[in-house]
Amino acid sequence: MSLAASLCWIAWFFIMLSTDPTQSNTLIIVFFYFSLYLAILGTFSVIGFLIKMKVIKNDEIIFRHVKKTFRQSIILASLIVLALFLLQRDLLTWWNSILLALLFVVLEGVIFTNRHYKNNDYVK
Repeated sequence: MSLAASLCWIAWFFIMLSTDPTQSNTLIIVFFYFSLYLAILGTFSVIGFLIKMKVIKNDEIIFRHVKKTFRQSIILASLIVLALFLLQRDLLTWWNSILLALLFVVLEGVIFTNRHYKNNDYVK
């Protein structure tokens, strides 16, 4: 995942350096946001996993936290890219930024409370 995130950052920088955003067509803008999304997703997933690995320090259960870290990275990357898109369109204000952040907090809360098992069921 680190390699994939690095490649996405390289692709994003290439798009940033080689195009003019005011003259770009829709496809370039889509590639810009998609590569940025994947780069942020991979970076936060790896960083989150490394932090969990440092905190938990139990090799038997650390792999079970990859799913949670990846889900949180998806939510955070979506929040950042959506905010940048709204900023590009001059639609980002302080009140809809708060609403957007609350939406993602509620989404994470619903996903977290909707699980059907406890982590203790896996550890014996």
